[in-house]
Amino acid sequence: MTDVVLARKYRPRSFEQMVGQTHVVQALTHALQSGRLHHAYLFTGTRGIGKTTVSRILAKSLNCTGADGRGGVTARPCGVCQACTEIDADRYIDYIELDAASNRSIDEIRDLIERAAYKPSVGRYKVFMIDEAHQLTKDAFNALLKTLEEPPEYLKFVLATTDPEKMLPTVLSRCLQFNLRPMAPETVREHLQQVLEAEAVPADAGALRLLSRAARGSMRDALSLTDQAIAYGGGQLGEDAVRAMLGSVDRSHALRLVQALAQRDGPAVLATVDGLRGRGLSAAGTLEEMAALLQQMAVEQAVPGALDDNDPDSAAAREAAAALAADETQLLYGIVIHGRAELGLLSDEYAALTMVLLRFLAFPPAGAAAPAPARAAPLAVTPPIARASAPVAPVASVAPVHAPRATMPAAAAPAPVPVPVPVPVPVPVPVPQVAPSAQAAQTLPSPRASQAAQAASAGLHVAEPPPPEMAAPPAPEMAEPPAPEMAAPARAVATAPAVPVGRAAPTARAAPAAARPAPAASGREPPPWVDDDLPPPEADGDAAGPPDDTPGPALAGPARSAPAATVAPAAAPLQATAMGELWSQTLRPLAAPGGGLVALVRELAVQAELLSVTPRPAADGGGRRWCLRVERESLRAPALVLKLAGAMQASLGEPVQIDTESGVPQDSISRRDAQAREAAQRQAEHTIRSDAAVQALMAQFPGARIVPGSIKPVSPPSA
Repeated sequence: MTDVVLARKYRPRSFEQMVGQTHVVQALTHALQSGRLHHAYLFTGTRGIGKTTVSRILAKSLNCTGADGRGGVTARPCGVCQACTEIDADRYIDYIELDAASNRSIDEIRDLIERAAYKPSVGRYKVFMIDEAHQLTKDAFNALLKTLEEPPEYLKFVLATTDPEKMLPTVLSRCLQFNLRPMAPETVREHLQQVLEAEAVPADAGALRLLSRAARGSMRDALSLTDQAIAYGGGQLGEDAVRAMLGSVDRSHALRLVQALAQRDGPAVLATVDGLRGRGLSAAGTLEEMAALLQQMAVEQAVPGALDDNDPDSAAAREAAAALAADETQLLYGIVIHGRAELGLLSDEYAALTMVLLRFLAFPPAGAAAPAPARAAPLAVTPPIARASAPVAPVASVAPVHAPRATMPAAAAPAPVPVPVPVPVPVPVPVPQVAPSAQAAQTLPSPRASQAAQAASAGLHVAEPPPPEMAAPPAPEMAEPPAPEMAAPARAVATAPAVPVGRAAPTARAAPAAARPAPAASGREPPPWVDDDLPPPEADGDAAGPPDDTPGPALAGPARSAPAATVAPAAAPLQATAMGELWSQTLRPLAAPGGGLVALVRELAVQAELLSVTPRPAADGGGRRWCLRVERESLRAPALVLKLAGAMQASLGEPVQIDTESGVPQDSISRRDAQAREAAQRQAEHTIRSDAAVQALMAQFPGARIVPGSIKPVSPPSA
């Protein structure tokens, strides 16, 4: 008996004893034999796959002197010289291992750099091995960069990490990187068998298979689990004992679940899950075993005969592969893999396992048609009418959709009845092309005839157009047809209730921008910064008359058609009051820059409306009570009100009490300033339009436009 664990007792001492890392061993062996040595090596990979072991073997290869003491750098260290034995015993003075997980600061790296200045004491090379190097701080990495790039000829760096993504790119570029791969279960099983034979411990093949799978590619984990299994089994490894120790699920349970799902047998699935609950088997282990079974099934379905005949689980996989279609195998595999993350979302993991398995039963079997959904009653709609050159009045009547007229008797055909449709359902109708010229336009059918033909082909009936007195006036003829790629897409016309006779029809919506006439007087294109909603040329020269005092946009273009629901309500006009004037005269000096009010207190002063000012009794401290109306609740906070009262008291020299109430202010400092800015904007626009030089330029260049928003007053006056 020995107190040394198997992972340390059977640690490889040479490259020949390394298992599962042939690509790394071959590269290092050739480098040592040819003398092409790098000054810094980086070994990456998951835990327990040999990063530290390779580092120690490399250090022995660099410092081995042979059994006779005359050897040099070799790829096969002797294992008996002073360097080899002391490195294996972890007491070689020129081989320094630094655990960066506990020595990660810049102080440890500075100490390491100071030690690098001294030559090796007994060996040929001094080797610094930094384990878990990704945990070094950024300052420590930066301090190491220069030495790592140009170390002395006697110094070699070896870095090992499980997460190379966290290392600085400047460090990665200075190292020769080797990625150690996780080992295959077969490789782990073979090595475990050799170790157990050397230890004279009997073991079942099933137990070794379970241990190799549970190791997940880590040889150290496999040896540690083997130590635990030997202790659990009393000096021997049995499959049942190892399965109980690992909490693994027998392949037979996974096979029963897959067969029940393949047969769409829900009661059998529930019974199997209840059996797992009764035996205390892990739900996560069940899904993991099912995933392994489904993987073998998919391989057998894709490449028949590819499974290993020596594997006892291959027979069950072949049996299940014949019972489930290939696409259903992939579907079930995806459900099982993603279902493992859902087990922890419920307190009962077996209930979560049941839901994961029943999810597969929610899909119809292969080749079966899904139940057709209930068909809704046909809805009478108006097909969208493409508007190319003339607007269409939004008045239409639609008949209910029935069977095609050709198959209905004449007596049974209902008469078209106007039915208002408040919400139209768009039906795709091809957009009629615009005629390239007036002569070609005469040879094409009218838009109304094309729309009627399209509606008839769709099984719809469109009422006749309204009388001439109800139709909207036609749009002017286009001077030049738009390019096909620039034409605006057809828009659906909202269907409105029919207008009674004798009442004026609603105004037609504005034509799209692509169908508007180009300015024909100048024959020039408008400048590129001008958008589509500019007023016509004759509107630019109309600068007569003083600016209107009504607030609104100064450069109003043609009204843009928009649904009524999207039009924002106009703000109520300013209602100047005597209280508002008193509040403006009192608070404007305080709200000005440097006046004492800042941040939210100033916002409260300029947004509030003064309702009343009343004197306070002397018993209450005298002064006046100011009643304010404030819309925003955040501005009515007591702390802000107290700060405003203190500022007013310091300015007026008398006690001030402020009461607030909720409501929309009609006369406030901010609204007065907004009105003053609008008046200044209108005055500036009027000044520009009335300027003789501007009018002369616009008369000389008929295509010229005043860009909206380009006129700004020099200094907008405040109220």
